[in-house]
Amino acid sequence: MTSSSRISPADAASRIRYEDGSFYRFPAWRWSFSHWRELQPTIEIPRGDHPVWNLPRAERADLDTVTFMPLEGSAPMTWAASLDANYTDGIVVLHRGRIVYERYLGALTEVGEHMAFSVTKSFFGTLAAMLVAEGRIDRAAPVARYVPELEGSGFGDATVGQVLDMTTAIDFVENYVGESPTMIRYRYATGFMKRPPDHVGPRSIHEFLPTVGKSGTHGPEFHYRTPNVDVVAWIMARATGESPAALLSERLWGPLGAEASACIQVDRERTPMAGSALNARLRDLARFGEMMRLGGRADGRQVVPASVVDGIRRGASREAFLASGYARLAGWSYHDFWWVTHDDHGTYLARGIHGQVIYIDPVAEMVIARFASHLSPTNMKIDPTSLPAYRAIADWLMAHPA
Repeated sequence: MTSSSRISPADAASRIRYEDGSFYRFPAWRWSFSHWRELQPTIEIPRGDHPVWNLPRAERADLDTVTFMPLEGSAPMTWAASLDANYTDGIVVLHRGRIVYERYLGALTEVGEHMAFSVTKSFFGTLAAMLVAEGRIDRAAPVARYVPELEGSGFGDATVGQVLDMTTAIDFVENYVGESPTMIRYRYATGFMKRPPDHVGPRSIHEFLPTVGKSGTHGPEFHYRTPNVDVVAWIMARATGESPAALLSERLWGPLGAEASACIQVDRERTPMAGSALNARLRDLARFGEMMRLGGRADGRQVVPASVVDGIRRGASREAFLASGYARLAGWSYHDFWWVTHDDHGTYLARGIHGQVIYIDPVAEMVIARFASHLSPTNMKIDPTSLPAYRAIADWLMAHPA
């Protein structure tokens, strides 16, 4: 795939379009993920006039040769080899606030934006946790208190906290590789996929959410379902009177010292897709991760209350997480739209399909931000050569500090 900004290269066989779905087929998406705003409607996430948070450089050549054993693997792999194996488009490693490694591959450049997919969730989960800490949102309140339109839906009697931890019992199947009528209806409603001419279902996020039914009891089980994030975004809008996109700009993106404005895909009503559609520069994802590692401080400024960061790091119910069936993630939990490992380094992550990640290791004082375009959307295919690679780099940096 070319790194050109053209949507339709001269070769007809290489044309990438939203209308025919070719933008979301492999290998075309190796280009699409780095040119999303040329394919989909987006709105700006301005950085404002805040000073840019300078990340000093101390790049190291030794990281490429760090080796690790892939999960269920039979032979060691190097860090450099893992980048190709995971279709990495760009990766940054910060150690003690310094850029020690930065690479761009595929169609991405250092000044380009890339689709973050579900890493987006963690930005909005952090915003929601901030509003809870300020008393503007009550975690124990039912969703319908803030959004009466959802009273008769599967979300209506769930608490805000249950939505944030994805322990809602809703009739929705999140499936990226198989048939799921609810997932297809959701993608048509958001506009992620082009609606067929005869489509008669919901045509926006706020039309879709009230149609989601209930299935089971809220609370005991974690199940990963993106519409939960859209509900939280709606709650935040009602609690503050501001668009979730404006909140992201004013409360996080500008204050953390992002080097460039970002954008986010919107539906036909210009409602942001808060669960999946932030597009940004890679180093700005790394800045967000570094701010979280530093207890909410960015370039000396307290952007997120330390208590909010501490709450996210503590995670949630590991017992509820077991219901997810993620065998390789044993002992993890999910809290405020963050993945918490509960390992000996206190590592926690923002994760997105096709390999997007912000990996925060407080003990190693390390943050890894990665954009990727893996041929499989599910991280279960990527984790065997990603999770042990991240830990190997953390251990190497601790053992070989600059």
